[in-house]
Amino acid sequence: MLRILLIFFSTSLIAGCSVVGIRSSYEQPSFDLIDELNSYTYIRRVPSLLVAETTVDIADYDQSRNVAFKRLFKYISGSNRTQSDIEMTVPVESSYISEQISMTAPVESIRTAEGQMRMRFFLPAEYSYQTAPKPTDQNVNLVKIPAQSQAVLRFNGQANESIVESKTLELLKILDNSGWGIIGDPSAYFYDPPWTISIFRRNEIVISVIKK
Repeated sequence: MLRILLIFFSTSLIAGCSVVGIRSSYEQPSFDLIDELNSYTYIRRVPSLLVAETTVDIADYDQSRNVAFKRLFKYISGSNRTQSDIEMTVPVESSYISEQISMTAPVESIRTAEGQMRMRFFLPAEYSYQTAPKPTDQNVNLVKIPAQSQAVLRFNGQANESIVESKTLELLKILDNSGWGIIGDPSAYFYDPPWTISIFRRNEIVISVIKK
């Protein structure tokens, strides 16, 4: 069974956003395009990234998703040692002792080998491990992800669990016939809220790879 878990942005986070998507209002991780496998699948090189990460050991899909998201959302909403609040727009604005943390897209979510659900929020590029506000919740950790090459299958439209699984199998098949070898587990990235018009939704299946 594929270790993929779908996560949508919560209504409280993205209330008031457009039905044509919200990703343009958020900072996104930069990358360099290094190979194109077809019109919707490519290899990108991403720099080292800082994420806020949590893992939930709950079997129920909806419950584990909600618990993980709430933990991370609390972190960027001020549940940290500098009491930083989320800023829904960029650039980042500082005020006295409180920093403003910008929400970024995408949110990453996967199932771990132990059956746990891991979710990550990508932090704005201005933060390093040393300067990012430290979580007060022991279940939330700051993790520095090393630079890597990623195979990405991009698709629009609905992205329920069965579609994510189908798209993951499609990406694995494409990689089997490519010059790239898989070195990581698949994960799913989602850029837009669930009420976004289907054709405008951006979703990705992502796997770390290395040149064969």
